[in-house]
Amino acid sequence: MVIWVNGRLSKEEDARVSPLDHALLTGDGVFETLKVEGGVPFAVRRHLERLARSAAGLALDAPPVETVRAALGDVLEANRLNDGVARITLTGGPAPLGSDRGSAGPTLIVACGPPRGWGTSAHVAVAPWPRNERSALAGLKTVSYAENVIALRWAREHGAEEAVFGNLAGRLCEGTGTNVFVAAGGRLLTPPLSSGCLAGVTRGLLLELGIAAEENLPLPALADADEAFLTSSTRDVHPISSVDGTPLPATPGALTKAAADAFRSLQQRDPDP
Repeated sequence: MVIWVNGRLSKEEDARVSPLDHALLTGDGVFETLKVEGGVPFAVRRHLERLARSAAGLALDAPPVETVRAALGDVLEANRLNDGVARITLTGGPAPLGSDRGSAGPTLIVACGPPRGWGTSAHVAVAPWPRNERSALAGLKTVSYAENVIALRWAREHGAEEAVFGNLAGRLCEGTGTNVFVAAGGRLLTPPLSSGCLAGVTRGLLLELGIAAEENLPLPALADADEAFLTSSTRDVHPISSVDGTPLPATPGALTKAAADAFRSLQQRDPDP
């Protein structure tokens, strides 16, 4: 694999990031993961806009959009990637030991890999730990993922492939790397950003297509749903088959199928909507 680090393309074994990078020391960094099909990354503009928002939330200086786009193109070309994923990571850069940042400036990394092998549907489990919708990191896509690592491991131990969080208010929030949509009364609903969930790119596109609406939902609404699905940049629209071991009535249901079809049509029509 060839990786781009601060303007230099290197083989994976030769790529260098300082062991004192603030992302390694403190989790100080942000990232984006993009789906690549036919050698073309999807929704680059939206991902870079969110990268900039997340960076601003950490007071990191985001690199110029042209720099990131060029690096992304170089990495896909160097790896001859046709289908897979690309990841853009921006860190706090080299720093002294501790929470203070150094003066060297951010580190920018662009890498890619094979596609994720998701099944036709997902079993999910409700995590016993809540998201803090009042956290300084709420809504930011940071590399501080230890909470997600723990919750995902817990879900796997309980026979599920994804963990779903409620928030401190007892409302439905999001998955470890996904947004959640539920069908109730013939409507598709997803938690608002005020719940603490990430502003997912796929989530945003479905809302813009008029397929779903935002609404605060109690956490049990997921298990009580007629049908439900997860969204992410690598899953697209991914039906949920069970919640805490209890099957949902329809997998996929009619609303899930309609959402998946509309999203796929959008992807084929416009690679950078």
